[in-house]
Amino acid sequence: LLSYVSFPCRYFRWWYKKTRIEKKSAFIDLLCAVPLQQIYGCPLGGIGGGTITRGWRGEFCRWQLNPGIYHYETVIADQFTVCLRCKGQTVYQQVLSVERPSTLQGWNWGYCGHYAFYHALYPRAWMVYELPGQNVVLTCRQVSPVIPHDYKDSSLPVGVFIWEVENGRDEDVDVSIMFSLQNGTGTKEDRSGGHWNEPFAFEKEGKRVAGVLLHHCTRVNPFTLAISAREKAGTGVTHLTAFNPVGSGREVWQDLLQDGRLDSPAGKSSPTEKGEVMAAVVCASCRVLAQSHRTLELALAWDMPRVHFGSKEKLHLRRYTRFFGSGGDAAPALSHHALTHYEEWERKIEAWQKPILENSQLPSWYKSALFNELYFMTDGGTIWVELPPDCCAEDLQGPAGAGLSHFLPVLQEYGRFAYLEGQEYRMYNTYDVHFYASFALVMLWPKLQISLQYDIAVTVVNEDVQPWQYLMCGQTAQVKLKNVVPHDIGDPADEPWQRVNAYLMHDTADWKDLNLKFVLQVYRDYYLTHDSLYLRDMWPVCQAVMESELKFDTDNDGLIENGGFADQTYDAWVVNGASAYCGGLWLAAVCMMCKMAEVLGDAEIQQKYTDILSKGKEAFERMLWNGKYYNYDSSGSDTSSSIMSDQCAGQWFLGACGLDQGEFEV
Repeated sequence: LLSYVSFPCRYFRWWYKKTRIEKKSAFIDLLCAVPLQQIYGCPLGGIGGGTITRGWRGEFCRWQLNPGIYHYETVIADQFTVCLRCKGQTVYQQVLSVERPSTLQGWNWGYCGHYAFYHALYPRAWMVYELPGQNVVLTCRQVSPVIPHDYKDSSLPVGVFIWEVENGRDEDVDVSIMFSLQNGTGTKEDRSGGHWNEPFAFEKEGKRVAGVLLHHCTRVNPFTLAISAREKAGTGVTHLTAFNPVGSGREVWQDLLQDGRLDSPAGKSSPTEKGEVMAAVVCASCRVLAQSHRTLELALAWDMPRVHFGSKEKLHLRRYTRFFGSGGDAAPALSHHALTHYEEWERKIEAWQKPILENSQLPSWYKSALFNELYFMTDGGTIWVELPPDCCAEDLQGPAGAGLSHFLPVLQEYGRFAYLEGQEYRMYNTYDVHFYASFALVMLWPKLQISLQYDIAVTVVNEDVQPWQYLMCGQTAQVKLKNVVPHDIGDPADEPWQRVNAYLMHDTADWKDLNLKFVLQVYRDYYLTHDSLYLRDMWPVCQAVMESELKFDTDNDGLIENGGFADQTYDAWVVNGASAYCGGLWLAAVCMMCKMAEVLGDAEIQQKYTDILSKGKEAFERMLWNGKYYNYDSSGSDTSSSIMSDQCAGQWFLGACGLDQGEFEV
């Protein structure tokens, strides 16, 4: 109890040292939490190239371009504006935003939200604007390339905005959609100076896009933003290379108001001075006949190909550089690819989602959750990087990893993948909870799950001689032990993969669930992918972590015991003795060891774990079943008879692998 009473003091001491003395950010910041804002909508971008989130009111409000690091800034200059012209006169011009900011007051703000609607089914979103008094309806369909079993386009840092214009008038209307964007993400770096913009056009196979590149020239992780539109018959694209987004913006507004187009000056802008901010505009225009409709296609791309994590020790190339290069000049090609391939993406997305959406057996809330919660696959601080071309097996695997024969081929082909436990829990591939989320990965991008598992396996088998560290539970512990699954593979503010276990609350080498969750995922992955090479590689690792776990069966009854502290994923809940959660995971892992041994023809190991399973099942029933449910634990404490909602997690995993009945029923 004393250790929990003094935890706030220990945390504050650690937080003060980290943030005030070392000038670094805390991996979990309990003192400066991000305030809850229920404003966020569907994020833009594919997997691992960074994300830009739009709110459900259309604002650009959350930025994750530096891997794993978030900025919660609504950049007011980042907007869509519509201009309607009839018979050579502008009859309506409006920023499609309900905001009324103190800047850009030369623009017409304050769109009435009563005439706008938002829908999202990730990775797409729809914003419908019924322009008041105009008999014109705009529908902006937002599309990101998040496509199951696709390992190319799904990595691209792009989003497409398809504007459907419905003209209900009895006369033709000239329609312009103007897309404005600030050079930056709304942070102080926007004012650091040296940023510049330039117009571009990119043509390939007879298809042409045009727009503006916004070069953001920071010392670490520089990037280029690109706003663009598709040029085609009947559609014109104009631009304004640079304007001041914190001024009145009157020159931009009047330029559009005059003829529904922009001046399109040639040449690049001057670099910004320190303290100065810059933005750019692209505009797509077309004529929509009476009682007809047309489409305008715009895109946003960003190119930050070469990234450093917080320690700045190693250079990493993002996955998309395999296809578009790492020179920092890919934004035009990315924009062109997005605007000429989004229709193919949508066909694949619809083919994936349609069977589920049309399944009358599933409730609507479940369908929504299945797709909309997948946003975290891209917006979970996600990073997907290539292995360096000069990388050798010894560098990655270490001396003990040589037995993982397909580790290097898998990572060379599919790269390395990591995502955060949460946007404010800054640890990559937190394994105790990846256990649950991993179904999305293995069912939709199975090669990324296999890659992630190889990274974990290499960490398990290597004897990392790392320093001891002081933990917030009051103990000291080695950062990582051999034959023990790590809690996470590191903090993006440090050097992930290189330094693991950013978590400092407890010594997770004594956690009872991590090793078991590795074994359960290995067989589950094999069951779903039929990858026998993977299973053979992982089999010795599974044996090693189970041997390590056996020490927790202190009375040799075939069932592990918890240690009287919060020694599993529920890291504020003390567990003592046999427990429903960890005991159930243990029995499921033992069961899967039997199954894997059978598949691989390892009769000796199969017999060993069959005997353990027989004893363990009997002990589990005897010590925990109370006639109605399994007790929380066997300690006899006041909380011992609590109903643990996750008590059948092991059984659930067995069921997902077809092992919950007959001889394998736990």
